[in-house]
Amino acid sequence: MTEFKRNRKTRISDNLRELFQEQHLHVTDLIYPMFISEEVDAPQEIKSMPGTYQIPLNSLPQEIEEIQSLGIKAVLLFGIPKVKDAEGNQAYAKDGIVQRAIRQIKQLAPDLIVIADTCLCEYTDHGHCGHINHEGFLVNDASVELSVRTAVSQAEAGADIIAPSSCLDGVAGEIRQALDAAGYTYTSVMGYSIKFASAFYGPFRDAADSAPKMGNRKTYQIPTSNQREALRELNSDIEEGVDMVIVKPAMAFMDMIYQTRQMTNLPVVVYNVSGEYSMIEAAASNGWISKEQIIIELMLSFKRAGADLIITYHAKEIAKLIQ
Repeated sequence: MTEFKRNRKTRISDNLRELFQEQHLHVTDLIYPMFISEEVDAPQEIKSMPGTYQIPLNSLPQEIEEIQSLGIKAVLLFGIPKVKDAEGNQAYAKDGIVQRAIRQIKQLAPDLIVIADTCLCEYTDHGHCGHINHEGFLVNDASVELSVRTAVSQAEAGADIIAPSSCLDGVAGEIRQALDAAGYTYTSVMGYSIKFASAFYGPFRDAADSAPKMGNRKTYQIPTSNQREALRELNSDIEEGVDMVIVKPAMAFMDMIYQTRQMTNLPVVVYNVSGEYSMIEAAASNGWISKEQIIIELMLSFKRAGADLIITYHAKEIAKLIQ
C-alpha cells in the first residue's frame, strides 16, 4: 500500500486547527469608514449599503461610544456638505463638515485614530476630484492645490492621518511638503497608491453623493486590467514619502495586494469597498450565504495576501464576531 503524507494530522480537531492557524484577525486590524453628513438630522441608512448610515454631527457621541466599546482603533471620515460648488470650497473650510467632525471626535475620544479622506468629489457640484476646465477635464496641478489646502485644514482640525484618494499626479508629495511646512511633521500620509477605476464603487457614490455629473474618473484612476501601471503608481507614492499604502478595491485585486506586499516594507492597507460589502449583504439577505463565515473568510484572505490593515464597512460586525 502506498504510504500517504498525513497532512490532515494538524486539522483533525478544533484545538489543533486553532493551534496551527497561520493567519489571525484582530480588532486592531480594522478601520471603520464613516459618512458624516450635513444633510440629515438623524442617522439615515444608505439604501444600496444596508446597515451603513449617513451620520449627523449630533449622533457622533453615540457612534463613537459604540466604536470604542468594540475596540476599533481607527475611523476613516468622508464628508457630505449641504453646499457644493465648482471648487469644492467646503472640503477645506475651517468649519467644513469633516473638520468639525474631527474636532468633535478628538474631544470625545482623544486616542481614537482619525483618518481624513482628502478628496473633493463629495464637495464639488460636478462630482470630480478637483478643478475641471471648460471641456470637463480634470486639471491635475490646480486640483492638487485644492487637495493640499484640504489636507492642511484637516491636520489643523486634529486628523492623525491624511488619505489623499484622488489619485492625482504628485498629490501625496505635495501634501507631505505642505504638512511639514505647516508644522504637522508627525501627521501621517496614507497613500491611495493603487486605486483602480472600478465598478465596485457604485454604492459609495450613493452614500457620499459623489457620482460625476459628466464623464468618469478613468483619466486619474488606474485601468482594472493594468498591473504594471498600478505598480508604477505605487512606486511614485513611495518616492513621494507616504507612510502607508492602500490597495483599492480589495476582493477583486488580491494579486495587487500580494505584489504590493512583496515590493514594500511600508504598512499595506486594503479597502474592502462598497460594492463588495453590498454584494455580501444582498446574498445574505436572500439566505444564499452565511454572512458571518463569508466576512471572516474574506478578511483572512486579505491578511493572507499581505494586508496589515483593512478598511471595511463590516468592521463593527467583525469586532463583535471575534471578541
